[in-house]
Amino acid sequence: MLYTWDQRTLFAFVNGHYNTTADWVMVGLSHMGEALFMSLLLLIVFVITPFRHRWFLLGAILCTAIPALITQGVKFSIGAPRPMSVYEHQAWVHHLQSWPLLHANSFPSGHTTGAFSMYCFLSLSMPQRYRYMGLLFFLLALSTAYARIYLAAHFFADVYAGSIIGTLVAILVFQLVRYMQYRYLYKHS
Repeated sequence: MLYTWDQRTLFAFVNGHYNTTADWVMVGLSHMGEALFMSLLLLIVFVITPFRHRWFLLGAILCTAIPALITQGVKFSIGAPRPMSVYEHQAWVHHLQSWPLLHANSFPSGHTTGAFSMYCFLSLSMPQRYRYMGLLFFLLALSTAYARIYLAAHFFADVYAGSIIGTLVAILVFQLVRYMQYRYLYKHS
């Protein structure tokens, strides 16, 4: 999509299709990419029997902390402007009065990175019989990314990069935790 359409066209397509109900829903979807939401969700999942072990907890902590550190490091080194800074005072931009006006450090989207990392890790951690839930988790992460553009917090490139970073971190953490678990079990058997 980035190859076919320019930044403004992609942003306007998502941000320009709004209504009152969607405004409310998008705020909720955006919160799914915040550290507090992710931490609470992962703790709730941790109490479910198949996930109640130190390896899941370690992976969950790493999949919450590492993407946040990477994203913040990249954000502050690049310092890319946000849509409200680029399209400031343009009537066609939809912005909620209750939503904060963000102007700097747009690339990459931290909410999207966090959501993709958490939901990808959950998908990979599911027992085989529940792997179909991966599609639901993908749609939830994608919804968070969409909400960030809808709310005029990010451009398409920001959420795209965030989705890649989050997914890669989750895959690497999952493989690392599996390797550590195997090594631990191998040494103690």
